[in-house]
Amino acid sequence: MTGLQKLLNTAAALCGFYALVTGIGALSPALLLAAGLVIAGGLRLSPVLAGAWPGAWSILMRSQFDLLISLVAAGAVLAALQDGMAGAVWALAIAAWLHGWLAVEKTIADDAHSKGFNWVVSLGVPLFFGFWLLFFWEALTIGLGIPTVLLPPPSMIGARLVSSTAILMADFRQTFLKAVLAGYAIGCGSAVLVAILVDRNDFLRRGLLPIGNFISALPIIGVAPIMVMWFGFDWQSKAAVIVIMTFFPMMVNTLSGLSAASVMERDLLNTYAAGYWQSLFKLRLPAAMPFIFNALKINSTLALIGAIVAEFFGTPIVGIGFRISTEVGRMNLDMVWAEIAVAALAGSASYGALSLLERRVTFWHPSYRTK
Repeated sequence: MTGLQKLLNTAAALCGFYALVTGIGALSPALLLAAGLVIAGGLRLSPVLAGAWPGAWSILMRSQFDLLISLVAAGAVLAALQDGMAGAVWALAIAAWLHGWLAVEKTIADDAHSKGFNWVVSLGVPLFFGFWLLFFWEALTIGLGIPTVLLPPPSMIGARLVSSTAILMADFRQTFLKAVLAGYAIGCGSAVLVAILVDRNDFLRRGLLPIGNFISALPIIGVAPIMVMWFGFDWQSKAAVIVIMTFFPMMVNTLSGLSAASVMERDLLNTYAAGYWQSLFKLRLPAAMPFIFNALKINSTLALIGAIVAEFFGTPIVGIGFRISTEVGRMNLDMVWAEIAVAALAGSASYGALSLLERRVTFWHPSYRTK
């Protein structure tokens, strides 16, 4: 164990001892099992155990054992909170989180030596972090008795996601599949074309860049009602808002990327008598791809935010923004959080897909080279 791993293990064991001593008479069998596992985890630091039972000691040292402790303790804590128990439960909750942290630390350390399951670690660590975020959200809202009007627990939001699938899918289709995708494609695609023209013509550079900067500074809450008046209440007005929001970031990043190729690389193509378009497609656009993908990833979140905000100012009776504004007025906060979860999942999936595509397209970039 490293110094950090020993510290996490010791802190978790102390929490387990505290829970066992202070609540031994009130702990349920599940909590007693969780406390026993936490204390067993602390015994791994004993050199006596390592010498007497080397086989058992090697099993206890694995990250899977820490993962088992964390999940069992987390489940026992949530079950106890549902039954109205408190007190020593919070110490076990902290111990569960510490063992989860310890499992992640060991997994990352093992991956650094083996290099065999890098993708598992890359995917598992964020998921595990999200699990603990939801766990403490659930535990605090139930254990502290927070009113669901202020903050519903994740279990309540999950139940709403299951029971309102049809409504959520209709809102997702209206906001994301229609408005976001259309506005995103038009805004980013036109910005790349305009950036190539601006790069070709110095007059356009001097004229369009200040105008683009001015348009990008326009507040969305002022632009959205105007777009609704111009293009109607359906998805076209939201797509227009997205085009305004995504155009300038894409154009600026593309222009910066087109200038990223070094002078030596350009001189090499000039010695081969390469024309402007040959130099553009064989050198400058490939060199600009990291900049373009940065803008694509930024715009993927801006587009979703723009569509949702624009729906506050006029939309058919469907859409994520429409549903949020109406359900807030009805005090149905679980439905509001369900819509937020759908939007967050859609934005995260878009960002992840673009990151995977970026890795395939810009595999030559130094940031993706491995030793």
